[in-house]
Amino acid sequence: MITGFAGASVWSEDLSKLLPFYRDLLGQPLAMESPNYVILGTDANKPSLALANHSEVHGKNADPARHMVAFVTNDIQADFERLTAAGVEFVSAPNAEDGVRIATLKDPDGNLVQLFQYI
Repeated sequence: MITGFAGASVWSEDLSKLLPFYRDLLGQPLAMESPNYVILGTDANKPSLALANHSEVHGKNADPARHMVAFVTNDIQADFERLTAAGVEFVSAPNAEDGVRIATLKDPDGNLVQLFQYI
């Protein structure tokens, strides 16, 4: 299960495509919501993930490796299987590196997202 997030912003041409992915598939609660901007997390005043429409962002991310959002999970294999069944595209399946299991997937705009399970 995904249990936490460190903090970042993801800008999009269409927030309505990104919000269901992060809220529903990745299970992140809404701390604040407006028509063009949301903050995910339990408290809008603490580090969290912001999703928003941006007039300068168009289409899918042309360079998805430039930044990555990371979430902590306590069962990376179960999350991998659940998200794969939901049609989420994974760039890499869970693998172990330096005391952490990591899986990399794509959000609806093609941004890379990672799941971490500390071992």
